[in-house]
Amino acid sequence: MGSDTWAVGPGWYELAPLALWFLPHATETLRSSLASAYNHVQAMTEPKEFQPAQLTRRSFCARALAGTAVGVMATAFKSAGVADGEKIEQGFKRGELQAMEATAAAFMQKHQVPGLSVAIAREGRLAYAHGFGLADKEKNESVTPAHLFRIASVSKPITATTIFRLVEDGKLSLGDKVFGPKALLGTDYGEPPYQQHVEELTVEHLLTHTAGGWQNDGSDPMFRHTGMDHKQLITWTLANQRLQNPPGTHYAYSNFGFCILGRVIEKLTGQPYAEAVHKQVLGPCGISGMCISGNTRAERAPAEVVYYSQDGGDPYGMNVRRMDSHGGWLATPTDLTRFLVRVDKFPTKPDILRANTIEAMTTASAASAGYAKGWCVNKYNNWWHNGSLPGTTTIMVRTASQFCWAALANTRGPGEIGGDLDQLMWQMVGKVTTWPKHDLFEAA
Repeated sequence: MGSDTWAVGPGWYELAPLALWFLPHATETLRSSLASAYNHVQAMTEPKEFQPAQLTRRSFCARALAGTAVGVMATAFKSAGVADGEKIEQGFKRGELQAMEATAAAFMQKHQVPGLSVAIAREGRLAYAHGFGLADKEKNESVTPAHLFRIASVSKPITATTIFRLVEDGKLSLGDKVFGPKALLGTDYGEPPYQQHVEELTVEHLLTHTAGGWQNDGSDPMFRHTGMDHKQLITWTLANQRLQNPPGTHYAYSNFGFCILGRVIEKLTGQPYAEAVHKQVLGPCGISGMCISGNTRAERAPAEVVYYSQDGGDPYGMNVRRMDSHGGWLATPTDLTRFLVRVDKFPTKPDILRANTIEAMTTASAASAGYAKGWCVNKYNNWWHNGSLPGTTTIMVRTASQFCWAALANTRGPGEIGGDLDQLMWQMVGKVTTWPKHDLFEAA
């Protein structure tokens, strides 16, 4: 994800500020829709675990400008408000709610998705949470908003936020070294002398995927030696997989780097990773139901969906539990949206981090304009992360126009399902001109 992200010429989005300027008496809904259209830029997908085929930055951008972006701009010019006699359902215009659900159905049909769950918050309030399709095909069990899904790499912003909570508590700084006699983890993993560059690694290098190696490719340590625990795997990797570049100089997406961050959290808190995250992040956000995934179908949590692979990967042939801090969490979309509205830097819900801390967490590194510290970012002030594992496709997004949403599917196919899931959510939001005033968080 390099510096050519969203390198596009003048387009429809440059007209939105002019439209707002010329419509001083427009309804709040119309002005909000225009502002949303102006800020709208598709969130690009990250490298996908075990799924090398993906959209290029430029082709995805072209699709966004040709399709979804235009759709959202068109939505901005729809008549706002509710006409006399127009049916309202769940706080939405019935026709718009049906359009949202038809859009989701088309996505599911295209990608043969058994089950899908989405949640959308606007201005800090949960406006929509809905399940589609089947959580378990064999039992004909329908997806509900309460079903848990593996969230894969959407786990990374949660780990990053935990690290920044510890920074605010004075327990570490981003420049702290990770390995070595005087470092955070000391010599808990392997014995000095370490391989070249290992003792130079800092917390910031791991957060920004600039450790210099251990990238998400065929040699990704997190998908090797599945019988090893964290200590054994980290010790083996430090001894046997050299870093290719000096830390801080090269972006290479690294699941293993976030695995190490999980061990930093454990060392500094004296708690298992999941317990520490609940105390530092999830609890303060009001989330209690998230947990780390099991590995096998028999180890599914209560209310967890079944995963179905379409690309040859085995959803139950991985050590997902060992992926805890980089890809191991189970959550509902409502959980993830509840998390997002507490780190979105908007005044609608109190954030669990200070504004300057969130700014630091979501500022891109010098090595990649498209990735900050546990979050994908762009120049339009949108933050997001997506995730992908055999049987799993996920995304969560915070937009500059005060929307937060999450979408989780219990399959992964051979096509562009990740990019299309991202587009799906922009399209669903684009169907709505009048948003409900209720807050489903209060009922959840």
